Amino acid sequence: MQTSTPNEQHRPSALLPMIIIGVLFFVFGFVTWLNGSLIPFLKIVCELNEFQALFVTFAFYIAYTVMALPAALVLRRTGYKLGMVIGLGVMAVGSLIFIPAAQTTHYAVFLIGLFVLGTGLTLLQTAANPYIVCIGPRESAAMRISIMGLLNKGAGIVAPVLFTAWILTNMDQFEESALMALDAEARAAQLAELSQRLVVPYIYMAIALVALMLFVHFSSLPELNVDSEQDDNVTEKWGILKHPQAVLGAVALFMYVGVEVIAGDTIGMYGRHLGVSHFGSLTAYTMAFMVIGYLLGIALIPRYMSQSQALVGSAVFGVVFTLGVLMGSSESHLLATVLFGWMGIPTVPDTVTFLALLGLANALCWPAIWPLSLQDLGKYTSVGSALLIMGIAGGALIPLVYGYFAESISSRAAYFIMLPCYAFILFYAFKGHKLRTWGGQPSGAAEAGR
Repeated sequence: MQTSTPNEQHRPSALLPMIIIGVLFFVFGFVTWLNGSLIPFLKIVCELNEFQALFVTFAFYIAYTVMALPAALVLRRTGYKLGMVIGLGVMAVGSLIFIPAAQTTHYAVFLIGLFVLGTGLTLLQTAANPYIVCIGPRESAAMRISIMGLLNKGAGIVAPVLFTAWILTNMDQFEESALMALDAEARAAQLAELSQRLVVPYIYMAIALVALMLFVHFSSLPELNVDSEQDDNVTEKWGILKHPQAVLGAVALFMYVGVEVIAGDTIGMYGRHLGVSHFGSLTAYTMAFMVIGYLLGIALIPRYMSQSQALVGSAVFGVVFTLGVLMGSSESHLLATVLFGWMGIPTVPDTVTFLALLGLANALCWPAIWPLSLQDLGKYTSVGSALLIMGIAGGALIPLVYGYFAESISSRAAYFIMLPCYAFILFYAFKGHKLRTWGGQPSGAAEAGR
């Protein structure tokens, strides 16, 4: 008699987990994409250069590398549901750290708060992504992740708009020329007043996270048991390194998160450099294009294209739009006028629009890389998930490299570092995800085309 697998047992109740985890994806999308507005804000408040300002992304995303394997160990002891509850509690603590940070305007305290927020998100991501992959058919996993990404990036539209409306209003008095006209004591007082604007929003965020923590704890979310077959004799510590699809997938994710963060989190600084008045909300432009990309993923995968084909398209468009940033006009608004100006949305220079369009190129990378990387891992699924989470460190390191070149060359020319990142993603889409041994032999399942 054929017995049902753990995945099949969960499929009839897939809707409830997707709703609950969808709420989680919206929340940590909201927290994540606040960074795009925080970077130019803290650049003003803490009087930073571009390289220093990008330590915001470093502190936030390096938590994924430092805490990924500990998060996997926590999940093995607590289970996925309780792990999510703990993650939300850690995020609430991180939000509260922003209160003394805003009151003191010490950049290091802001960075500690961001690291703690990233730690909580590491637990959430490590638990939530396998949930979405394993609660339904593997071949449609990218479609389900696209739905989650739609909520995540939808929050990325809301967050910078709210941040701009609540915090970045009446900014004329904080322009560099106005601040330079003040003496040191008056300038410090002015910047302290601006910093205080963060206190109330982050108190509300902490309250919302605690409420969500209680909601998840008392919900009927089923426990995920993807590692039920695992035993200590079979799973030795470094066994995951024998699976090239997972290792190369983590590298591809490293590259992808790096370019995603650059496109979403540096666009505000770049727009401010070009004189765009609404620079604080420019991250919403990138996120809007990502939402369009996720909608395309939901419509097209797997009915009209495979996950690997979607990844190929993402990499190719990434190269094209990066070249647009490097070679396009920083004065003309023609591209923005054609794409969205007719809807009444404020237009931006063409190079800024190309940077926002990278959101469209990046949208399907995450939902394609995850299922391709976790394919055939079996007992190593949770460790593979942790390895992929470690790849999120690309969001910490690659933007710092961008910041270095932005300071030493120019903000615009520094975007060249995205080209080799997309080249590796293209390699993974064509060949890397098919490998099952380091000798270069693809598996039969991979050759069948996903």
